[in-house]
Amino acid sequence: MIKVTSKYILIAVGGRPTFLEGIPDVEKLVITSDDIFSLKKNPGKILVVGASYIALECAGFLHGFGYDVTVMVRSIFLRGFDQECANRIGDYMDMKGVKFIKEAVPSKIVKTEDDKRHVTWIDVNDNSEKGNKVFDTVMLAIGR
Repeated sequence: MIKVTSKYILIAVGGRPTFLEGIPDVEKLVITSDDIFSLKKNPGKILVVGASYIALECAGFLHGFGYDVTVMVRSIFLRGFDQECANRIGDYMDMKGVKFIKEAVPSKIVKTEDDKRHVTWIDVNDNSEKGNKVFDTVMLAIGR
């Protein structure tokens, strides 16, 4: 037995990424930012849901590896960061070829017959259907 003493002790157990609510079997249809490094196959055309530093970092390196990357942004880039800098990062990524779907959230994710993901999204302002597209992989990076 080891005895540890200190004036202050911090236990940091970490956390798991948040899953979307309201989408049946979402845990079986998506990966999280934790899972990206243990994939057994390449992610192909990927949708990254979120605009945090983890989402943008993953989108950036996946794009750098040559993958077709789209980022779905609910509201703003890098909440809690300086917005002038955050928007410059988004503009730079856009200029380099990362695609963005703004002011939207997924409303439906369905597995296709060829094991892809058909994603439908809604406008966050009025909840109307905004679009849909098929991706090889959907990665959530929406919070912990």
